[in-house]
Amino acid sequence: MEIQRKNILVAPLNWGLGHATRCIPIIKKLQELGFTPIIASDGEALQLLKLEFPHLKFLKLPSYTITYPKKGKNFRWKMVQNIPNMILAMRKERELVKKWIAEFKLHGIISDNRLGVYSPKVPSAFITHQLNVLTGSTTFFSTKIHQKIINKFTECWVPDVADEQNLSGKLGHLNLTDLKIKYIGPLSRFRKTDTAIKYDLLVLLSGPEPQRTILEEKLILELKNYAGKVIFVKGKMEQKQEFSQVENILFYNFMQSGELEKTINESELVLCRSGYTTIMDLAKLGKKAFFIPTPGQFEQEYLAEKFQKEGLIPFCNQEDFSIEKLNEVQNHKGLSNFKGEVNWQQLFSLFERE
Repeated sequence: MEIQRKNILVAPLNWGLGHATRCIPIIKKLQELGFTPIIASDGEALQLLKLEFPHLKFLKLPSYTITYPKKGKNFRWKMVQNIPNMILAMRKERELVKKWIAEFKLHGIISDNRLGVYSPKVPSAFITHQLNVLTGSTTFFSTKIHQKIINKFTECWVPDVADEQNLSGKLGHLNLTDLKIKYIGPLSRFRKTDTAIKYDLLVLLSGPEPQRTILEEKLILELKNYAGKVIFVKGKMEQKQEFSQVENILFYNFMQSGELEKTINESELVLCRSGYTTIMDLAKLGKKAFFIPTPGQFEQEYLAEKFQKEGLIPFCNQEDFSIEKLNEVQNHKGLSNFKGEVNWQQLFSLFERE
């Protein structure tokens, strides 16, 4: 008699590609351990996961329609403007989840920052590295609201370690809390390999518009003064992969996991945003980097400052970047991997409850 595989809904937020990419190892492990992942998202996040797992079932969730301002100082106001769309999307998420539990016989839910993707009827895990949500002078209120939503889930999975030496700092660590937190260890879809260095610099972009394009255009101008061999991944999820060589720069619109893993391993230095998923990947691969945080995004600014203070990775603001800034990397240690692996069987035991 064939054993019935349990269906688990995996739903990453479509805000940049980081939430989707850090769900890749989770989806792979679910399959290895006998579960059937059903993936739900929207936009580029959904498109990326369809390329990675073409054999799986995909469902469409409503978009949070998150956009960034052209000027970082307007970030908080733009986020306030996005709130009505987010609330509407959360309501639609809850309606869809209720329907899907019955239709697809779901045994569990894993939501990566999808605030409305949970149910009291099945075990629901929420993935976040932001137990504290930094929003400047409104941090207290944004954090309280976020924690109230997290409490609706069965468990909260933080992709970091609980120790003092950690990746997320005050974002993912609280002094006192009644949240049901599990520190599961950093998540990365990549593996470190002993590969010969092929590129002097990898430029790795992602994130919502218009800031992704603004940085792309700035870096292309700056790289005219760079003599080394460059590979430039724009982070634009399109129907077809495209590449072109312009002088010393090889451009790609996007790469899938296997190709990107190989490229990062082959690169001496990575120039990128200070997004948390990127940080976990750099730590896994033990890479040196230079960070340019997204203007006005408090989380990325905090993380960039944290790693510079620790002597690991230098950074500068987007408007201040010049190619000469990369020389600062030689005075920093770079990131190294945290020991210990995610205990997947223990983690997924959440879905063994009847």
